[in-house]
Amino acid sequence: MSLRQYEYALAVAEEGSVTAAAERLHVAQPSVSQQIRGLERELGVKLFARTPSGLVPTVVGRAFLREAQVAVSASRRARATARAGAEELAGELVVAVQLGFGTRQLPGALSALRRRFPRLEVTVFEEQSSAELERLCTRGVLDLALMAACDRSPSDAHHLGVEEFVVVLTPGHAELAEDRVELRDLKAEPWLRFDRDSALDAVLTNALRDNDLAPTTAARVSQTSTAVRWAAHGLGVTLVPASAVPDGHEHLVRPISPTVTQPVIAVLRQDAGPAETALLELLRQETWPLEDVASGIDMERGPVDVAGARRS
Repeated sequence: MSLRQYEYALAVAEEGSVTAAAERLHVAQPSVSQQIRGLERELGVKLFARTPSGLVPTVVGRAFLREAQVAVSASRRARATARAGAEELAGELVVAVQLGFGTRQLPGALSALRRRFPRLEVTVFEEQSSAELERLCTRGVLDLALMAACDRSPSDAHHLGVEEFVVVLTPGHAELAEDRVELRDLKAEPWLRFDRDSALDAVLTNALRDNDLAPTTAARVSQTSTAVRWAAHGLGVTLVPASAVPDGHEHLVRPISPTVTQPVIAVLRQDAGPAETALLELLRQETWPLEDVASGIDMERGPVDVAGARRS
């Protein structure tokens, strides 16, 4: 297997067809097809399935492509480090974000980073599973991650603030007349929830359990924006980070009591370079809600270790 095969497979997955992938890579279509077939023969599995909408990764294909992305990103980073100094930084910066975190803060920080390093390419993906995010983080394949906690934290992790969770109600809901909604008053509501292994669903489940509520599930979705829009169509209520509420839906949002928050921790890879260090500083300049020290979250900006505890 070669990095070229990895790159071809990733392009096919992103474009949904061999033809479009070949055009993007500026190579002949038969070359891409041959490389994909050779990769599948060597692995002994099918990486893609043909559907009416195009080629889509199989289950094993998705798992393979995740690791292929890691390998390709590491290769690009190594080449960029060898070729460029900090003042003319080029290459790829890989950022992972716990789903729903930093939705308002990250775009501004990345925009400022691009102005500083115009040749830098940034790859950002949202991860639903906190376990998978921590696995990628501790393996050192991410340049920077935004997450609530990292049990096996690298030495360079920093508190930025908190994400406060809010409830999104259906249009005409009686609780919209209130400034703040008691969770216990939503005991009869159907809930729009998230994938079972997602960190967001764990937050919702724990919040309802702590208030002696057993949720009725109306539907499960994978994205916060989908949950908010479905609530706006009357399918049920949902609980999301305040920063993840799309524009135009603020009238359906209310803070909740008791308050539900999660810390936002920026975890940098070991031996962090100038790009990720600069991004951390830019993120610190963004506006993050802060939680009182009495809540158990220390908002000093020093490095943190296990699950967000500040290092001495």
